[in-house]
Amino acid sequence: MEKIVDFRILDLFCGAGGMSHGMHKNHHFRTEVALDINERLAVTLKNNMPEVDVVTGDIKDDLVKEKVIDLSFKKGVNMIIGGPPCQGYSMKGKKLGLKDPRNFLFIEFLNIVDRIQPEVFVIENVKSLLSTSKGWFKDEIKSEIEKLGYHVDVGILKATDFGVPQTRERAIFICCKTKKIKLPMPTTNHLVTVKDAIFDLAYLDSNEGKFEQDYLNKANSEYQKMMRENSNTLYNHKASNHALVAIEKLKMIPPEKGKEYLPKELLGKQQFKTTWGRLKWNKPSPTIDTRFDAASNGTNNHPFLHRTITPREAARLQSFDDNYIFYGPKVDVRAQIGNAVPPLMAKAIADEIYKELIINS
Repeated sequence: MEKIVDFRILDLFCGAGGMSHGMHKNHHFRTEVALDINERLAVTLKNNMPEVDVVTGDIKDDLVKEKVIDLSFKKGVNMIIGGPPCQGYSMKGKKLGLKDPRNFLFIEFLNIVDRIQPEVFVIENVKSLLSTSKGWFKDEIKSEIEKLGYHVDVGILKATDFGVPQTRERAIFICCKTKKIKLPMPTTNHLVTVKDAIFDLAYLDSNEGKFEQDYLNKANSEYQKMMRENSNTLYNHKASNHALVAIEKLKMIPPEKGKEYLPKELLGKQQFKTTWGRLKWNKPSPTIDTRFDAASNGTNNHPFLHRTITPREAARLQSFDDNYIFYGPKVDVRAQIGNAVPPLMAKAIADEIYKELIINS
């Protein structure tokens, strides 16, 4: 086997590129080729990583697949990463397992692994994939990976364990030809909080801010300093234009509190406790989703300002550096940020792979 010095990545289902961006924080990793079906989501990766060959198209399309494989061979790809969507993981789906059409993208991912034969590949997915049907699906996926000749370690990683100010959890498979690489251990026991992440940005009201602007405040935490490194301009810090009725409701909710302060007649039909919730300064954020700019959606309202968090604040809570700029209409930017793997979690995975395959080899 050729001695690996650097990891050249194919990023499948790349979205905005959070996983690639995080792995690039270890300079032995670089993404060469990326694929996503949605050009409006991949535009952000394309603009932030112009050196990457970004292909947009359906992985099930033979022409698209062959283009990705051909580019990967030309670029010497020896690592694949990605989060293939899996909708068929339920008791009902167990009858078909990986043959369920809703899981076909998972099979396509593994088919490309089989064609390219990378030294290592990483799959990320929803946490529930591992526990559904008492782990039956996890075992089936593991079995399919082992049939391809790879060692596998699988488990759940918590974003807070890697310095991300968010309680997000993801299922991670690390798969390697030559040895079993274990999931990374926590890199910190210090919780990074919402205040650590976004306190310097706490000055916009509804509909204020713009795509590009100067910083108004100095960084007041180590995390903010880290996020601002190599960034002289603030991007994507624009507040949603909330309806007056939403602003009036938020005015009734004290700092860091929730819907329990709203009169019953104003609660609407939302059944969940978290709707209309404000973030708490001294805790990590709950999971950032793709509707973080809707005041009624969940706990994604600012701790004290009468608005939801901005795309830049959401990106900070995901651990994207300030110089990672998000492009496109609001609805696409929400999806780009909400669906991303937190970069600091991805960096920890890259560091562990480097340690095991290069340092300890």
